Amino acid sequence: MEYERSDVVVDRLELLRAYGYGLCMGAADALPGVSGGTVALLLGFYGRLIAAVTAFTPGRAIAVLRGYHPERRTRAREALLDLDLQFLLPLGVGMVTSVVLIADIVSSLAETHPIAIFGFFTGLIAASAITLGRSLELSSPTHIAAAAAGATLAVLVAADVVQLPGGGPAVIVAAGAIAISAMILPGVSGSLILILLGQYVFLSNELSEFVRAGADLLGGGSLAAVADPGATVALFVAGGVVGLVTIARVVRAALARNRSVTLVFLVSLIAGSVPAPLHNIGETYAWTTETVALTAAWAALGAIALFVLEFLVGGFDPE
Repeated sequence: MEYERSDVVVDRLELLRAYGYGLCMGAADALPGVSGGTVALLLGFYGRLIAAVTAFTPGRAIAVLRGYHPERRTRAREALLDLDLQFLLPLGVGMVTSVVLIADIVSSLAETHPIAIFGFFTGLIAASAITLGRSLELSSPTHIAAAAAGATLAVLVAADVVQLPGGGPAVIVAAGAIAISAMILPGVSGSLILILLGQYVFLSNELSEFVRAGADLLGGGSLAAVADPGATVALFVAGGVVGLVTIARVVRAALARNRSVTLVFLVSLIAGSVPAPLHNIGETYAWTTETVALTAAWAALGAIALFVLEFLVGGFDPE
């Protein structure tokens, strides 16, 4: 007698699909240019992503944790369904997979070939600002003011004129809160925010170090080697959780209230961020004619790569 569990097959396919979505979204967010939110829009799961993220509240989290009690299991089950964890968990694992792989590559190239990697990033950011800006209109003084505010803020942050207060753990938590919030927004890449805040290379190095130390620990390595980068990763994740339940909701409310002005601000933020990666090149090389030429060549390659991607997917749209 044959018995086919088609529901299990469907569930497994759904998990694999969500993991694949996470791989694509994580790759986009790990590189400045195309945001994870834009990828979610292009692949058709943005609405589900936002619904799941905004469903995350302290009340539902507590309800899930209290599910061990028999009388509270029904409420815990309802909370789990609201959180859509069967989608978010494989999506998150896929994102982490991509981010870890790309962070290791970036941290290595930042040391060995800074002109190539940061020149490429400059081109990605500039091209993404152009592709996203095509669909926006500066049709009122409010739109113009929002564009000026976004571009000016990004330029001031990139030039270290505006800085986060404090240092160390406070900056890491703040960077996590802002960057993770940006990851779910169409048009803004979380890695772009980290570059603006001067944390991108540092956090990429710490994540790569944490993964390597963890792998070494399984083979008999030192726990102390895991602790330091692990603390940085934990602080960033904690900041991300805070950002998802606070900053992300604020931005979503702004989009709901005045979508066109908010999008103009976000895209202008990207445009003003174009010079940000150049700071990393300037830390290692003097700006000679050769350095400028090499940077421009890599920037052109980055721009071409993004324009080709835009053509293949049929265009990017911040809406």
